[in-house]
Amino acid sequence: MADDITVEKIIDDHQSSGRFVEVDGIRTFVLDQGTGEPVFCIHGVPTSSFLYRKVLRELASKGLRGVAIDLPGLGLSDRPEDFDYSFPNFARFCARAAETLGLTRYHLLIHDIGGPIGFAMAAENKEKVLSLTILNTWIDVVNFKKPLPMRPFEVPLVGEAQLALTTHLTWPLLFNTMGVESDDRISKEEINAYVDLLKRGDDGKAFLKIMRNFDHSEAFRALCYSAVQQVPYPVQAIWGANDPALSLNEYGEEIKEVAGLDTIYTLPARHFLQEEQWEGIADRVAIIANSSSDA
Repeated sequence: MADDITVEKIIDDHQSSGRFVEVDGIRTFVLDQGTGEPVFCIHGVPTSSFLYRKVLRELASKGLRGVAIDLPGLGLSDRPEDFDYSFPNFARFCARAAETLGLTRYHLLIHDIGGPIGFAMAAENKEKVLSLTILNTWIDVVNFKKPLPMRPFEVPLVGEAQLALTTHLTWPLLFNTMGVESDDRISKEEINAYVDLLKRGDDGKAFLKIMRNFDHSEAFRALCYSAVQQVPYPVQAIWGANDPALSLNEYGEEIKEVAGLDTIYTLPARHFLQEEQWEGIADRVAIIANSSSDA
């Protein structure tokens, strides 16, 4: 990385590569690259569409249109204080965003909290879904417990203190421990861009609301399950096999069992597999997209 490349320059370039649209009165940032059938990508925490930037370029090279929005409260999108930062409402928001972008049918690519959000979106819009690709996430929302590094954010005052301690000095250690196998494919400045995008505008207050608003209800679990069982579209799972937070053995196998999958496609990566294995992800999405188009 050149000496003149800073975190601020990386974020400026990221913003310049996308655009803003208004979704239900919320200024929403969108990355939109390529042509062909759209692949609507939903990110998790503490990330944004920035996590998908390499995946979208690779999808575009394969004749697909990669689309990723920043969920309200994260990245470059608005962070309204009165927004309902719940998973069901995020699912409705994503569906409205797809409509706003003119996506009548789309492939879904989901990760982290974007998993439950995407499951709910798919369940409520089955006629619009062409395929569903699941990256490291969870589906049994009733029994889910946050990974240890994320649990402090649930607790008032403790979460605020933990967020204040998440800086350019501390974040790279957690990112490299939990997120990637090595930093060979991502610069220090790109790693720290996640911190600035997380705290941008509100010092992370919306992020804390999200972390304290996970849906653990049986009704929401049933909705999530209905997105992968007896559905009219193909479903696949791709896993960063060395994820210490959402492990293959526990959460990957959970997805496999609930969705009735024959296999899980694994990649040598940790939780943020989009930063390490974007080619492998795009390859598998292209395969399922082509198979659904031929059906």
